[in-house]
Amino acid sequence: MNSVQKARIKKTLFFFKDKQGFLAELWAEVAKSIKSAARKNMVPCFRLNLTSDLPWEKIKFNGQSVMEAFPNVQFYDYCKSPERMTAFVNSQTAPQTWAGNWKHVATGGRDWPKNYHLTFSRSETNGALALAFLKSGGNVAMVFRKSLPATYYGHEVIDGDETDLRFLDGSGKIIGLKEKGLAKKDATGFVLEPA
Repeated sequence: MNSVQKARIKKTLFFFKDKQGFLAELWAEVAKSIKSAARKNMVPCFRLNLTSDLPWEKIKFNGQSVMEAFPNVQFYDYCKSPERMTAFVNSQTAPQTWAGNWKHVATGGRDWPKNYHLTFSRSETNGALALAFLKSGGNVAMVFRKSLPATYYGHEVIDGDETDLRFLDGSGKIIGLKEKGLAKKDATGFVLEPA
């Protein structure tokens, strides 16, 4: 493992060993990054799950999720949880543009933060779910071998290697990623062959 991977795993372990300490540090880092971005005339956004798939919409510190604590900031993640993605997609059925205001959207008994965007991650075992989320207006990340098709299963493919700002993609899109590293040798069906 390289130093970045080791650091990410260390942070994930910190979360599970000292959740309140981790959350206090996270809140401080987000606040500091927001101030730094403002000084540089930049717009901050945060992707919290890199090597994890934690339900940040449910994790509270001082009674608030990170999205509630920082309502004027965009958060986003990739996710493999069908339950979380369903809640997110359901929150989008009455499209509203995120305008930096904290709003909850009723999602069948759950609230979804308006400043938290999810993209579903297709794997070799969840292809049917991925297509269902696409048909419902959700976005799905898919890994392709060597090149990206313009469309796949009738959905536009966006080059996900150009930017990681998934909340800007629109809806019902495939986020195409080209195979990298060990994925170049994948034979499980995780990497798709463009038609």
